[in-house]
Amino acid sequence: MKSILKTFSVAALAFTASAAVSMAADGKLKIGMTFQEMNNPYFVSMHEALKDAAAMLGAELVITDAGHDVAKQISDVEDMLQQDIDILLLNPTDSAGIESAVVMAKEAGAIVVAVDANANGPVDTFVGSKNRDAGYMSCKYMGEAIGGDGEVAILDGIPVIPILQRVEGCKAALAEFPNITLVDTQNGRQDRSVALGVVENMIQSHPKLEAIFSVNDGGAMGALAAIQGSGKDIKLTSVDGAPEAVEAIAKGTPFIETTAQFPRDQVRVGLGMALAQLWGARVVPSEVPIDVKVIDAKNAEGFAW
Repeated sequence: MKSILKTFSVAALAFTASAAVSMAADGKLKIGMTFQEMNNPYFVSMHEALKDAAAMLGAELVITDAGHDVAKQISDVEDMLQQDIDILLLNPTDSAGIESAVVMAKEAGAIVVAVDANANGPVDTFVGSKNRDAGYMSCKYMGEAIGGDGEVAILDGIPVIPILQRVEGCKAALAEFPNITLVDTQNGRQDRSVALGVVENMIQSHPKLEAIFSVNDGGAMGALAAIQGSGKDIKLTSVDGAPEAVEAIAKGTPFIETTAQFPRDQVRVGLGMALAQLWGARVVPSEVPIDVKVIDAKNAEGFAW
């Protein structure tokens, strides 16, 4: 924990110092960020934090939305490089598929920082949540909530590293409960409408289902609708800390826990790392992990990203 706080402090100092340098500089700083999607409150809050930071720096901001299309994301990065961006903040829709864009950006002289999900290729720094911890904490909570006994399922998502790590962490937690059986894992694509249909099928196929872990809150909200529609007592846990998930938890629905990430902090620290490198820092961490936090009925009231 001390090392995390230390790197966070370094990032904050780098950000402050870099802001002062940029204000004195003749040229205008240009920052590009490509999101895997922007139809999600998680990334909306990240975008808002980045806009605030760019305004403080007096920097120009170029934002694109890949819509989960890696070909579009690669094309978007090409367009940004044509606009001579200094920094590329990359939220990849496909960790492996985006590698060619990372290589292009580095060849063009841009600093590349991956945010939320890492990317293959010569990324300068990756800033993201402790996703394995998030999956572990959420499924540990779920296991304890059902008394360490019964059938459970995982509502999976798209195969980017954070999602894979959450599932890995979840399975590690479930392994600590010998009387819990993982009976189903299906892909809800982190989408409310898709997850609704997937979970309806899960419930129908497994009448003794006790609980479901969703890899994100968007899918979890679809899962919640399916659970409530079934009239069954099926517990639901997730990862993100989205406003509607927190509200559902506070209201006492079957949605009992979400392990919150901190998207605003991720993008602020990511920008801080990029600025430090852009203006000559010789030692910058290749990875900066950001802590996660369990949100349940005890602390949901008043929590926000």
